[in-house]
Amino acid sequence: MRAWAVPGIPEVGHGDDLAKLIAAAGPGLADGDIVIVTSKVVSKAEGRVLAATDREAAIDAETVRVVARRGALRIVENRQGLVMAAAGVDASNTPSGTVLLLPEDPDASARGIREGLRDALGVDVGVLVSDTFGRPWRNGLTDVAIGAAGVRVLDDLRGGTDSHGNALGVTVTATADELAAAGDLVKGKAAGLPVAVVRGVSGAVTGGSDESDGARALVRSAADDMFRLGTSEAVREAVTLRRTVRAFGDEPVDLGAVRRAVAAAVTAPAPHHTTPWRFVVLGSESARTGLLDAMRDAWIEDLRRDGKSEESIAKRIRRGDVLRAAPLIVVPCLVAEGAHHYGDPRRDAAEREMFVVATGAGIQNFLVALAGEQLGSAWISSTMFCRDVVRRELDLPADWDPMGAVAVGRPAEAPKRRPPRDAGDFLVER
Repeated sequence: MRAWAVPGIPEVGHGDDLAKLIAAAGPGLADGDIVIVTSKVVSKAEGRVLAATDREAAIDAETVRVVARRGALRIVENRQGLVMAAAGVDASNTPSGTVLLLPEDPDASARGIREGLRDALGVDVGVLVSDTFGRPWRNGLTDVAIGAAGVRVLDDLRGGTDSHGNALGVTVTATADELAAAGDLVKGKAAGLPVAVVRGVSGAVTGGSDESDGARALVRSAADDMFRLGTSEAVREAVTLRRTVRAFGDEPVDLGAVRRAVAAAVTAPAPHHTTPWRFVVLGSESARTGLLDAMRDAWIEDLRRDGKSEESIAKRIRRGDVLRAAPLIVVPCLVAEGAHHYGDPRRDAAEREMFVVATGAGIQNFLVALAGEQLGSAWISSTMFCRDVVRRELDLPADWDPMGAVAVGRPAEAPKRRPPRDAGDFLVER
């Protein structure tokens, strides 16, 4: 394999035909070569130069989603679907007072250059548009492909075997990124050489008009992305996604996820350095059914004593079926060990309220942590109205106070986004 930079590319301006500029530089192209073009010159040719005294405002305009933030540095998903620092907005290699935006559609840019080189030189080559990326867990920058035409960007080795005959089950090589990095070795970052050629990997070049899937195929989907958010952003996202879910799928709930959610729950603040939280997990259908049947019977008795009609009672009972639909139920309980007893009704009531607030904080932590595990939940207050029944059915100590029940499971459908609320509506400043 050979890689070399193409000298003689002039300063690129808006409207320039990059294919003609490359062809005029005499790159010595042959069928099967791969031409790697730095995104900056593509952006300049396409007029993606923006007069901007405030780079941050330009980043805001190009940002779809903030992935992580530390001080002024932002890792974001941009309008091209790429996750990168500062949305790819660059203030280098451009006149003062301007910034460079990434090409609007890097795959289309690569296709245009490929077709232009075919017309100008009669060669069938692959084209990559490259840009510089940082990488999680690794220091230093490398070039990757953000646009591709005529290149198989991924080499799927799954189903093959290694040299020892072991089956390959997960290996998919990002060929286009490796080629982009190879091109960067000869282009350099400050040498004024925006185009490179790699020869000797013609197997990665698709023939004729076969354009492959473009570099978009290199972007991991949200469903497959285990590291979609930074730490603080993940917490905020989990809080935002914490919704009451009333329809669940049949998929069983991972008890490890529930344990992790309980571990988050018990970090809540509590009075007197106590630990007032207990979480009773009803994993078996018999335990869930036994509890819910007993609670239903107690509720019906209460409603009849209230003078409700049988039709009204049936309607109310149906509204409580969300717990029956869930594959798992968790009953959070308050245990007021360590509470102070003053013998003063006012102070004893306040003491009780402190423990109730602490338990509520633990339950909220639990619900948010479940959302972070991509589990849906619904907190239902019903066990608080029949605590004796719950304690009897679950064989709980007399000082355990059930504080509702949490239905847990995979949501049957993605929860709708909550309409934004203005925090100012809930703030009172003095």
